[in-house]
Amino acid sequence: MVKKVAILANGGDVSGFNAVIRAIVKTAEGRGVKCYGFIDGYRGLLKNEYIPLSTSDSRKASGILPKGGSIIGSSTNANVFNYKVEENGEIVYKDLSDVCVENLKKDEFDCLFTLGGDGTQKSARDFSLKGINVIGVPKTIDNDVACTDITFGYNTAVSVASDALDRLHTTGETHHRIMVLEVMGRYAGWIALESAIAGGADVALIPEIPYDINKAVEKINHRRDMGKNFSIVVVAEGAMPKGGDITIEGTRNNGSGVDNTKLGGVGSIVAKQLEELTGLEARCTVLGYIQRGGTPTAFDRVLSTKYGSKAMELALEGKFNVLTVLKDGKLDCVPLEEVVGNNKVIGAVSGNTKESNIRKVNMDNDLVKTARNIGICLGD
Repeated sequence: MVKKVAILANGGDVSGFNAVIRAIVKTAEGRGVKCYGFIDGYRGLLKNEYIPLSTSDSRKASGILPKGGSIIGSSTNANVFNYKVEENGEIVYKDLSDVCVENLKKDEFDCLFTLGGDGTQKSARDFSLKGINVIGVPKTIDNDVACTDITFGYNTAVSVASDALDRLHTTGETHHRIMVLEVMGRYAGWIALESAIAGGADVALIPEIPYDINKAVEKINHRRDMGKNFSIVVVAEGAMPKGGDITIEGTRNNGSGVDNTKLGGVGSIVAKQLEELTGLEARCTVLGYIQRGGTPTAFDRVLSTKYGSKAMELALEGKFNVLTVLKDGKLDCVPLEEVVGNNKVIGAVSGNTKESNIRKVNMDNDLVKTARNIGICLGD
């Protein structure tokens, strides 16, 4: 019998976190279940810092449906299976997951809801192996969580990128320029591809298709031959040239088992190359964290609410150690083992490796076919 549950939000912030929290709490309250939220993701679980969540008397979980971010915070660098600590003036990394397990048992939580992407759900799977009842909810603007058709937060990011492209159109057309928009997505091109279609872009460069810059030049020159002296180019931060590598802005030091690569800068490189090869002025805009913030779209509010409500239903049914997913338009769940795939090593939470089970754009996807059909150059 589930009587007391905890929620944590982990990873980069997205619009929709609060809608999921609200849906879990409201569904739980209707069944007499008490809800709590760990502060700042897995770090809060390690420190055992949590607060009660309720929709009554305007406490915490009330009025948060349109609010961006997470009312209980989040963490992007709290791998508790390989946690950074200081001992005798030196930085060392320790597996502190057992401390988290003891906290959950001491607090008598019957289930832990983990709101996050592939790294978050990998840790959730690892906790399930330690006897914790876990239910994951797929979050990320990158839309790259395995086993589900869409993650919450993605639609809002695409909408923001599409709006940016609308605005860049007017500037590009006025000044006869090539306008390059660099968007997030890490190793998956979902945001770039879908926003390119929605925003009427002429070129879209995504990680799944190593690009030939000359193909983009051909597209731009063809437009110029037709009397169109401007072009719109969308570049995913993980895009790479044929025979080349991704562009790295820097590296973090969050320990082993996590992806410490900080992507960024490919948009400026592409803009410079296009300007040199076409003779047209080119400008690059990096959308950055604007994609993550602000109020969620109506789509993400509904999707997040559906995910949160379904997650609580699964807990009440005793279906643990699963990820809540959307498959062919229907809510369902899959074992966290399937989400993890071949990424089995305890503590290795994420990264663009052969073992990582992230969902990338397939060349048979309708978005790819649609882009090609309407003349968007994909760099190949």
